[in-house]
Amino acid sequence: MVAGDTSKYSAESIVVLEGLEPVRKRPAMYIGTTSQYGVNHCLNEIVDNAIDEALGGFARHINVQILPNNYLTVFDDGRGIPVDKVAKYNISALEIVMTKLHAGGKFNTDAYKISGGLHGVGASVVNALSEHMIVEVKRAGKIYRQEYKRGLPQYPVKKVTASLLQFPFETGTAVSFLPDKQIFQEINEINYLIFKKQIKERAYLVSKVYFRIHNEKTREKFAYYFDGGIISLLADMNRGKRTLHEPIFINKQAEDKGIEVAIQYNDSISENVYSFVNVINTREGGTHLTGFRIALTKSINAYAKKILSEKDMGETFTGDDVKEGLAAIVYVKMPSSNLQFEGQTKMKLGNSEVQTIVQQAVSEYLDVFFEENPKVGREIVGKIMLAQKARLAAKAAKEAVLRKGALEGATLPGKLADCQEKDPALSELFLVEGNSAGGTAKQGRDRKFQAILPLRGKILNTEKAYLDRVLEFKEIRDLVIALGMGIGENVDYSKLRYHKVVIMTDADVDGEHIRTLILTFFFRHLPDVIHKGHLYVAQPPLYKIQHGKKVAYAFSDEEKDARTKEMQNTAKETVNVAIQRYKGLGEMNPEQLWETTMDPKNRVLKQVVIADAQDSDYVFSMLMGEEVPPRKKFIITHARLANLDI
Repeated sequence: MVAGDTSKYSAESIVVLEGLEPVRKRPAMYIGTTSQYGVNHCLNEIVDNAIDEALGGFARHINVQILPNNYLTVFDDGRGIPVDKVAKYNISALEIVMTKLHAGGKFNTDAYKISGGLHGVGASVVNALSEHMIVEVKRAGKIYRQEYKRGLPQYPVKKVTASLLQFPFETGTAVSFLPDKQIFQEINEINYLIFKKQIKERAYLVSKVYFRIHNEKTREKFAYYFDGGIISLLADMNRGKRTLHEPIFINKQAEDKGIEVAIQYNDSISENVYSFVNVINTREGGTHLTGFRIALTKSINAYAKKILSEKDMGETFTGDDVKEGLAAIVYVKMPSSNLQFEGQTKMKLGNSEVQTIVQQAVSEYLDVFFEENPKVGREIVGKIMLAQKARLAAKAAKEAVLRKGALEGATLPGKLADCQEKDPALSELFLVEGNSAGGTAKQGRDRKFQAILPLRGKILNTEKAYLDRVLEFKEIRDLVIALGMGIGENVDYSKLRYHKVVIMTDADVDGEHIRTLILTFFFRHLPDVIHKGHLYVAQPPLYKIQHGKKVAYAFSDEEKDARTKEMQNTAKETVNVAIQRYKGLGEMNPEQLWETTMDPKNRVLKQVVIADAQDSDYVFSMLMGEEVPPRKKFIITHARLANLDI
């Protein structure tokens, strides 16, 4: 910790590359999207600037406030952005950082060795996309402030006597901003659940730093502090699973790059791998992840050949075999000045030299580790041999189906009522519970763009089912054929025939169970249908409320009471209002089903999203897996929250 060391962080550290004009014209180029996720991205940029101080050893505390008026405020106890003037421009360094694109200390390696910010443009981009921003800096016992509207300074940086933002630290920086409604037209507040997950993730990576969040909208306060680094994150990832061995931890410094890798296999059939560069979650992977995968596969194959006979070994393990049951984290720390990302939103690392460094570090460590820990090595090899057998069986099963021309879409399922539209972006597929409801949906739909696939009964629980067994189950095979993009290692998401896949089940316990089984299938076997935003859940009404010719529908008990009262208040005398509780979709006639649940003008569709892949993985494992105690505990804990219609 080098608290208070400001000798190398002054106006001289600030480098300017270009102006701010392009940001408001093309905001998506800088933050990826102007949806709600773009607001999250802006807040993360400011948080990451605070984290840069922590990575440099200058900050230990980062506080975030979420205000009812949608202002978002970030405090850190770092050195504080320099406020003295940059001689070349005769402007305060603070103003330059906040108003000039590509301006910041990250381009000067004396100021920051490691950085997570958006190539140095984070603060100024957020400023440009904010209706209002306030920045306060505390340095050497003095407070400085500047305000901006849509990126334009309202006055020069000035010394003030008191903090407008109620600064909690003796030194540091505070940034408060209001996302601009002109830019974020959909919604100008953050997705709170996703933000909490992102902060927790950063707390794992930047260990021994306190993260505190105060959501004044919900009056919720919480804090994260981890001293175990990525080993703590790995334990969280494997929560609820039976692990096969203690974590394998690799930590190596290669020139100016730090490599940390944590590996632990569990008894599931799914893979859970995260990759990071500095504090950036590289969701699309990149060269560091490629190097890790090559090294892991190579080292496991080399060890398997040493301990297995040629007969037992069979085929060489593939990357897909090695994935099964793998939980791992690949974390690279490197100078920000050398970072290369594919795309402005930093989803994929592009530095080619990192692949070689990671691959070498992992290979060298694992080769020695397996020799010194033969029990662990044999456990992992045994797990992968089972995965290989399952893959070969699944391949044979898929080829058998392909020989019949099915998975290629040559023969669509007979019970599929397809739509006329051929453009996937305009096409919808409704997965309907049962033949009766399926018949009603087929009659009520708009056949131009809506397809119906009835699913008979409860489908296979695919939580721990290998692909060969999955493809043996007719209802799932029909679904895969209807979607048209295949399954397994050869899946091609570009061939998806419908960009809205809608689960439409009865509003009862059985319907919810069937919905959960369908969600499990997509989460485990076709996850990108969810990640790409194509999966939805229909919301059929629970009640039909009628008085004479007046009919209304209600989707909750509260709405039922309100609609009933409305009908009674419009009548001149006390009347009896007929209330029908729909037990299933089949109880509605085609016109009612269309009007309430399928008509784009009136319907309510809930998009299925994965806000926290880690928690989602745990929930599916706990609810749908073989271990009974965690599920029993969950049921007992949440029993009182259940709304059962018995």
